[in-house]
Amino acid sequence: MQRKGSTLLSAFSHCMLILIIWIVPSSVVAYGAEQTWNAIVGAQSRDKGVQANAFLPNEVWIYDGDSITWKFATDEVHTVSLLTPGQIRPAFNGPAPGCPGIPGGATPSPATYNGSACVNSGALLKGPGGTSYTVTFPKPGNYKLVCLIHQNMTGVVHVLDHLLEVNHPLPFNQAFYDDQAEDLGRKLISDIDKHEKDEGEGKERRELRSFFSRNEVTAGIGEVVATAGGTQFVTIMRFFSGTIRIHVGETVEWTNLDPSDPHTITFGTEPAIPVPPSAGVVLDTDGARHATISSVSPIPNVNSGFIAAAPQDATGRAQAPAGVTRFRVTFTVPGTYDYYCAIHDELGMVGKVIVTK
Repeated sequence: MQRKGSTLLSAFSHCMLILIIWIVPSSVVAYGAEQTWNAIVGAQSRDKGVQANAFLPNEVWIYDGDSITWKFATDEVHTVSLLTPGQIRPAFNGPAPGCPGIPGGATPSPATYNGSACVNSGALLKGPGGTSYTVTFPKPGNYKLVCLIHQNMTGVVHVLDHLLEVNHPLPFNQAFYDDQAEDLGRKLISDIDKHEKDEGEGKERRELRSFFSRNEVTAGIGEVVATAGGTQFVTIMRFFSGTIRIHVGETVEWTNLDPSDPHTITFGTEPAIPVPPSAGVVLDTDGARHATISSVSPIPNVNSGFIAAAPQDATGRAQAPAGVTRFRVTFTVPGTYDYYCAIHDELGMVGKVIVTK
């Protein structure tokens, strides 16, 4: 009887095991080890002149314990940064912005983020062997992702509790995110190509030209777009018109039509970043910076400092200063004057002023 009971118990246990396996959702059985997801930081045109400043994709769903590896895909620098709730955003101070209290401002990869301490990749760009940054998310929550260099470049990481979400599998797989990243990056680049980049000058630019003097140059053009995951923007890192011809005694004015990226107008030796205005630069009555160049050999070191559109304000915070939106240079000697953006010259953002009698 004892042996028979053991046999019945064994058979019953076997049946219960089969029943449990049958009724438990496959997502639970398959959860097992944590997964590493892949995403992209930025996209660019072949000539590097058009930059999509975006997390691709900028909204991702994962389980707690999973990791995300962001691959940096552009020659423009970005950061992968996760701040703590309510933390004041760290200021961008040159090529290595970062979290306060962290030596060098960067958290070594792989990093771990649970919402209690700032995590930051530091300023990274595309490298010969590939540059990436990995973050593990051990705690469920909805976490905002930011680039500390570009204020309109944000995203969201949704970290789900795998124990509580057993009946709700993740909405997307890696293949979907790969396709979405490629598609969004391509659309951002092609959209601004189509609307703005027409032999160096789009329709909008030609219309704007009628409101300015013929000696006006635009330092960058861009547009901000939004998704449910946050904002992203695309920009043309070029001067329009890149080569301008004027007469002695005339003044060229540069203005920035990019909603997010600052630029500089720099002659002579490249300065260190951050870029202050050079000696001799004065303020006109309308707030524009103004310099005079009276030598062509050598060309003096003249720098505008950052020229940027007035920043957007955030509710509940102090209003940001308007900043400097224009830079003017008066040329008193004939010659050819090469200049560049000290931040983006490696992307090909250069120009030329030809001064004749």
